[in-house]
Amino acid sequence: MSDTLSPPPRFTVCLTGGIGSGKSTVARLFDAHGVTVIDADALAHQLTAPGGAAIAAIRHEFGDAYIDAAGALDRGRMRALAFDDPSARTRLEGILHPMIRAEAERLAAAAPSVYAIQMIPLLFESAHGRTRCSRVLVVDCDESVQVARVMARSGLPRQQVEAIMAVQATRAERLAGADDVIDNSGAEAVLEPRVAALHAQYLALAAAASSAAVPVGVAPDRKL
Repeated sequence: MSDTLSPPPRFTVCLTGGIGSGKSTVARLFDAHGVTVIDADALAHQLTAPGGAAIAAIRHEFGDAYIDAAGALDRGRMRALAFDDPSARTRLEGILHPMIRAEAERLAAAAPSVYAIQMIPLLFESAHGRTRCSRVLVVDCDESVQVARVMARSGLPRQQVEAIMAVQATRAERLAGADDVIDNSGAEAVLEPRVAALHAQYLALAAAASSAAVPVGVAPDRKL
């Protein structure tokens, strides 16, 4: 199915960006405006926690060695396997992504806000990610800033951070696929008016889409 078909049932902004770009900060600022934010990573953690809906399928696919003593996905062991064997990542995503997508769409449909935000870190790496989006918002910053932020918050060495970035979509690919771009190279205070402007834009687009006055994707300025 083409990613240009099957639009979401309500106006949905897909928020994405590379590791360390500041997606969570931007999402929090939208949340402060009363927008429902659905975090794909949080859903993945729920699915892979002890008793999570994905645990049985993961155990069947990978074996008991990838389930920890508490009954959750052993993330460290799975991360190591995925870096060594790309097919393992694909197999894991084949289990998790349909579950995440179904739950995210359910939450978006039930959202009390005028529009919903789905925060999807690997939007461009997912075959069907774009089908959920009325609008794609990319949080962008220089790659050197990404590396520095991730090293500072996680303690990971530069080489490991760069290895994570290497298996993600490139900055150029994200920018090429964006409807809107928010620059997060500086301080958080600078983000607030940018998010406020986008919020006003999305309210207008959602209202227009709801009344079928204009197609969902008609846009003013692309970069804020």
